[in-house]
Amino acid sequence: MTGNHKNTSITRRRALAVAGGTVAAGGLAAAGYQSAFADTTTATTTTTATATATSSASSGTCMQLMSSVTEGPYYLDGALVRKNITEGKSGVPLTLRLTVVDATDGCTPVPGAAVEIWHCDAWGYYSGYTTANPGGSAPAESEDGSTADDKTYLRGYQVANANGVVMFETIVPGWYTPRTCHIHLKVHTGGAKEDGTYEGGKVNFTGQLFFDDEIAESIFALEPYSKHSGSYTKLADDMVYDGGGASSGLLTLKAVHKKDPSKGYKGFLTLGIDPDAENTGAGSGGGGATPPSGAPAPSSSPSS
Repeated sequence: MTGNHKNTSITRRRALAVAGGTVAAGGLAAAGYQSAFADTTTATTTTTATATATSSASSGTCMQLMSSVTEGPYYLDGALVRKNITEGKSGVPLTLRLTVVDATDGCTPVPGAAVEIWHCDAWGYYSGYTTANPGGSAPAESEDGSTADDKTYLRGYQVANANGVVMFETIVPGWYTPRTCHIHLKVHTGGAKEDGTYEGGKVNFTGQLFFDDEIAESIFALEPYSKHSGSYTKLADDMVYDGGGASSGLLTLKAVHKKDPSKGYKGFLTLGIDPDAENTGAGSGGGGATPPSGAPAPSSSPSS
C-alpha cells in the first residue's frame, strides 16, 4: 500500500550501518506506479479551489500567484534537470503538471521558464539535511531502504515547453513540524541548462504548493507515511498558506483510483508570474524559515 519508485540511473546511496538493520519502507505495486503516470485516469476524485479562487488561461481570467514567500530552510543550489525526482524514495506517486503563464500579458505561456521544485520524503526528511528532526516520532532517514542519493533526492528542474508546461514524477510529500504538506518551488527565466542543472537568469517567483487536508490525511494513514507519528498541521493552521485557494498554491488533485489513494494522484496548477519581477525568497518573510530543531548544515551540496 505504498509507492516505491526506482531510478537505476541514479548513483546508489552510501552504504549505511544501522543498528538493528535497515528497515525497508515497502512499495506500491508496479501496476500502481505505472497507472499513476499513465496518460489517462481510470477513476478520479477532484479537489478544487472555489470558483473565485480558481482560474486558467482557458477560462479567460488571469490569476497571478500570491506574493513570493520564503524559500525555507532546506533549499540547495544545483538541482538536476530531470522529470523523475524520486530516486527510489517510497510514497504515493504524484504526477505534477504545472503551466507557467505571464499574468501581465493575458496569461500567455512562458516557454523556456524553468520550474524548480523540492520537498521532503514520506517521513519529513529533505535531501542534504537528512539528520534534521522532522518532529513527532519517525524512523531515521537512513532506514528507508531506498537507493536515493542523500544529496539530491526529491529535487529537480524542468524547462517549460512551447505551451509553458512542465511535468514532474515524484511522491506526495510527508510532513514535518510545524508545517502542513507542501512542495517548494521557484520559477526561473533567462537562464539555460548547463552541466545537467540550470544556470543563469533570475528567479521570478518563490512559492509553495499545498494539498487538501482530507487527501493528505488519507495518504498519511498509509505506509511508509504512517511510520511518522505526531501532530500534522492542517492548512488553516499553517504559517504559510493564507487560505486563498489556487492563487495561494492549492493544487487541484485527481486520484488515479477513486477508492485507493495508494495508486497515486495527478496534481495541476497554473503559475501566473510576472516575468519582469525578481524574488529569490532568500531571507524573506512568509514563515517556514526555521525547522523544528534547527536544520544542520547540509550534508553536501548536490552534484551535477
